[in-house]
Amino acid sequence: MNETFYTLPAEKQQRIINAGFRVFSQNSYKKSPMREIADEAGISKSLLFHYFHNKKELYLFLWDRAADTTIQYLTLENCYESTDLFEMMERGMHAKIQIMCRYPDMALFAIKAFYEKDISVCCEIQKSYREHFNRKATDALNRLNPEDFIPGLNLRTMHRQIYLMSVGYLWEISQRGDTLDAEMLKKDFTEMLTFWKTVYLRKEP
Repeated sequence: MNETFYTLPAEKQQRIINAGFRVFSQNSYKKSPMREIADEAGISKSLLFHYFHNKKELYLFLWDRAADTTIQYLTLENCYESTDLFEMMERGMHAKIQIMCRYPDMALFAIKAFYEKDISVCCEIQKSYREHFNRKATDALNRLNPEDFIPGLNLRTMHRQIYLMSVGYLWEISQRGDTLDAEMLKKDFTEMLTFWKTVYLRKEP
């Protein structure tokens, strides 16, 4: 991208970013026109291409921005400090619910980008996701006590399954098109956590 983007006033940068999140969150990558993003941002299409040389560059920039924001919220919720997997998951979902409620276009964009199949961007998105997930998963798993879980359980497989089920739930919610209800999200995820605990935790003798 053209570094002159960062010399713009913060308000103008945010308008462009918000326009990108909104347009990409409502369409597939292929069907998201740069013209529409430029119009919503209140700038010319040629100027948008001056800041971002092509649509892919803007898309990946927005993916990185969404990832950075997510990490900030997870850090604020102390998600990476607990030694209890389900406490980590609860804090993480609380952070993501805050993001979905405060930045719904960004949250939906991130979910759609995760499932995007266009070969122009999907490989880089998945590579970025795997690098982040594997790093955080390794950190989380190293803090767990295997004795807390049912005998013979593969903790890495369990962690990945729970994560993907959580993403799938958020995808389902995002596709309904309704206004996000934070209390409903908390209730649903609390029920999921309770179920996972009954499946994976070692039973008291």
